[in-house]
Amino acid sequence: MKKKLLALLLGLTLCLSLAACGGSTDDTAADDTADTAGDDAAETVTLTVAASPTPHALILEQCVPILAEQGIDLVINEYSDYVVPNTAVEDGDEDANYFQHIPYLEEFNETRGTHLVDVASVHIEPMGVYAGKTASLEELADGAVIAIPNDATNEGRALLLLEAQGLITLDDSSNLTATPNNIVDNPKNLEFQELEAATIPSVLADVDLAVINSNYALGAGLNPTTDALAIESSDSPYVNVLVVKEGNEDNDAVQALVEALHSDAIRDFITEEFDGA
Repeated sequence: MKKKLLALLLGLTLCLSLAACGGSTDDTAADDTADTAGDDAAETVTLTVAASPTPHALILEQCVPILAEQGIDLVINEYSDYVVPNTAVEDGDEDANYFQHIPYLEEFNETRGTHLVDVASVHIEPMGVYAGKTASLEELADGAVIAIPNDATNEGRALLLLEAQGLITLDDSSNLTATPNNIVDNPKNLEFQELEAATIPSVLADVDLAVINSNYALGAGLNPTTDALAIESSDSPYVNVLVVKEGNEDNDAVQALVEALHSDAIRDFITEEFDGA
């Protein structure tokens, strides 16, 4: 707007100056300058995306130059929680978000009445079990304390991972929203601290084990492939997705981001930067 106003004032000054001199041939040139400034501004489209700092924002940063070549200014806004990125897209404060998996998205829509849809599956972050005061699963003592996420889908995901290690038995191993109330066999009398997913790395030293989402593990300097005592298998259903509000799926800038996220350049970056994590 400042550039357009400056061009307009410049043209007006020139016009008055020429009028005083009896000339008028450069009026069109001044108008052309203002129009060109306006056209240049109109050619750039801004796309705002809410993302977790690691790895989502790092991945999106690699898309910035790819989209810039197409006249799209990708603005990445980082969030440390799992709620605001969704409400921001629902309210129109963000164009899209990239931080969550499909089961979480579906549960969020159902419980909060939002209208969010995934437009691209990008990567899987395997959830892992990490050592705190206890160094291994074999050393886990009776009554040991395990920290797990307290949101519906990630809590169930954590319990299913612990069940896969033979530590507990659930009443339904297909229940992605299981809670400790669904445990029917707990031979070691394990206790569970249900905490916000983002805070779990900070309490690792205070519990025996912790089940941590890989984005928060990476942010805490943990490598899921080398530091986790146990990790989800590669057939995990928890693929991380790019999400928009329903009705915006075919937005040109959004589709350009989808193509960028699915490009060889981004695949290679994820593989090299996170070493399989």
